[in-house]
Amino acid sequence: MKHPGPLLTLFAGLVLGLFILSLNATTGEPAPSSRKRPATSTTPSPRPSTPSPPSPARTSPPATTASAGPQTEYAGRTTDGTASVAISLRGDKAIAYVCDGRTREAWMRGPVEEDGDMHLTSAETNAKLDGILSGGKVTGTVDIGDRNWAFTADKAVKPSGLYRAAAQVRGAELKGGWIVLQDGSQVGIVSRDGKPAAAPPIDPATGAVTVDGTRLTARPVVP
Repeated sequence: MKHPGPLLTLFAGLVLGLFILSLNATTGEPAPSSRKRPATSTTPSPRPSTPSPPSPARTSPPATTASAGPQTEYAGRTTDGTASVAISLRGDKAIAYVCDGRTREAWMRGPVEEDGDMHLTSAETNAKLDGILSGGKVTGTVDIGDRNWAFTADKAVKPSGLYRAAAQVRGAELKGGWIVLQDGSQVGIVSRDGKPAAAPPIDPATGAVTVDGTRLTARPVVP
């Protein structure tokens, strides 16, 4: 009688294989060799965006003030011919000097209205000038102390115009003012520690002047 061992072993292996196949079909689990690998994305990663350079800032032109602009000069005499008047204008500002060439003088300043009207005053005295700019000249009146003058000042071209100088000379404070008229004549006063006297003439081309043996420079006045 033959031993049934090998046949039984083979039969058991077939039964086990059929059982495994039946179990996989029931659960839907794919065999290890049939599992798909996850797809690898081929879409390139977006590059970081480069910020655009900032636009250059616009620089506004500097603001201009009403006092900016060309300077104009006016010079003339009082109606009675005893004093001279010079006025320097720039934009809406004006400075004036009235001088008799001996003892009376005054510096005045103030605004100029759009219609050319001006009312200039002195910070040191009660002097005042009331005038109107029209037709290329200034006409009006000026008061210094107890004196009142009417005047007309026509437009002046350098070297005509208004000049001023200040310095310490031999311990004295010197202040000088000069009016150079259109015909080349000059009127001026130099005060030494507040005491006025007739001024020596200046060189209109350079402003050079010698006072008490000291050489000074008189410069054009700017409002």
